[in-house]
Amino acid sequence: MSQDFALPVGPGPAGPGPTSSGLERDARRLHADHKGVRPGEIAIGVIIGRTSEFFDFFVYAIASVLVFPHLFFPFFDRLTGVLCSFAIFSLAFIARPIGSAIFGVIDRNYGRGVKLTIALFLLGGSTAAISFLPGYAAAGAFSIWALAAFRIGQGLALAGAWDGMASLLALNAPEKKRGWYAMIPQLGAPFGFMLASGLFAYFVASLGSADFLDWGWRYPFFAAFAINVVALFARLRIVATEEFGKLFEKGQLSPVPLTSLMKAQGSNVIIGAFAPLATFAMFHLVTVFPLSWVSLHDDGGEALNFLRIELVGALVGVVGIMVSGWIADRISRQNHLALSAVLIAIFSLAAPWLLDAGSVGQTVYVVAGFAILGLSFGQASGAVSSGFQRRYRYSGAALTSDLSWLVGAGFAPLAALALASFWGLPAIGLYLASGAVATLVALSIDRRRRMRHHNKPPAA
Repeated sequence: MSQDFALPVGPGPAGPGPTSSGLERDARRLHADHKGVRPGEIAIGVIIGRTSEFFDFFVYAIASVLVFPHLFFPFFDRLTGVLCSFAIFSLAFIARPIGSAIFGVIDRNYGRGVKLTIALFLLGGSTAAISFLPGYAAAGAFSIWALAAFRIGQGLALAGAWDGMASLLALNAPEKKRGWYAMIPQLGAPFGFMLASGLFAYFVASLGSADFLDWGWRYPFFAAFAINVVALFARLRIVATEEFGKLFEKGQLSPVPLTSLMKAQGSNVIIGAFAPLATFAMFHLVTVFPLSWVSLHDDGGEALNFLRIELVGALVGVVGIMVSGWIADRISRQNHLALSAVLIAIFSLAAPWLLDAGSVGQTVYVVAGFAILGLSFGQASGAVSSGFQRRYRYSGAALTSDLSWLVGAGFAPLAALALASFWGLPAIGLYLASGAVATLVALSIDRRRRMRHHNKPPAA
């Protein structure tokens, strides 16, 4: 990345302006003596922001397995309770496209900084509020409705947390390092997972079952608000500057109405939603689903041991994400995503056998699964969104991400657990394989579309 990508950071405009907030001005003053924002600092801001988002995401996901069935669905058997928790889990993914529309209006009228401030406070506030919820025994059905409402709040906020820095990194990356820069935002997923699972592992190991279900599980949710405030300042420190806004304008990274986006780039949005289907299905079949499967067959300590194994797997996933950048820069991001889909298809053949092979098989499942997940997830966001015209890339990348998570991941834990419980573990292999086929078909359509565009004669 060239040196002209550095941004001088001053105190900003003299007045607050229509797109400024108190937190934005505080972020500017806090770093007023800084000499400039370098690409590495933007990358760090992206990683911190994504880590906070995925921390909230995984805190809820892990609690959906270990806590919510006991607390909110005690009137069901354990399996049905987990399935109900996963049903509520999916609400956030349904809410995300709606959140994109709402926060798109805020972005266009009040600015990126205001949008980001509202979104991260809503995200942290919704997550922290869950920690105060009484169980069904104390509040009846109200507790379930409140849990669902706060989950929807998380989904709306996750859509609004899109700041465009990942697209800015991609647009300003050197020609031969676009895969490397595309993988940087993806590192937030394993970091967020390690933080969330580490906290839960600590409280599960330190407390008895009664204390953990009474108050211990609430602490990771408490932490979410503080982590989001830190992330907010880290991102506003970059996003809120006037100079950074000009760089966004130079790259034509501005929000557009969703109707205009779909009219001009609808096919790109649809293909982009299905292209990473194998990756996002794999995402939950390595993180959330196996924890639920092991917990349902827990003989006393398997859930804790599995959380520790997944921590190791997440470290392997970090390496896989970084390697994906190196590979993608040599074979292209589209080819890399296709290769990853083939690896996922191969993994789907062994996955049922590994999960049913005791602790050794489950360890191999997690470590190998995270390795393949890292390779595929590292390029899942940039492979198709790179085809957006610059005018539509900011909103297009956000909406495509929302739809990708909805189609590929939103119902994956629910579907996987239901399939495995009622038809056996081999159904999980078929589920993963179908995602791999969908990815390869979408990438094939995208490739033909790009070739037609490339061979199209210029207008007279």
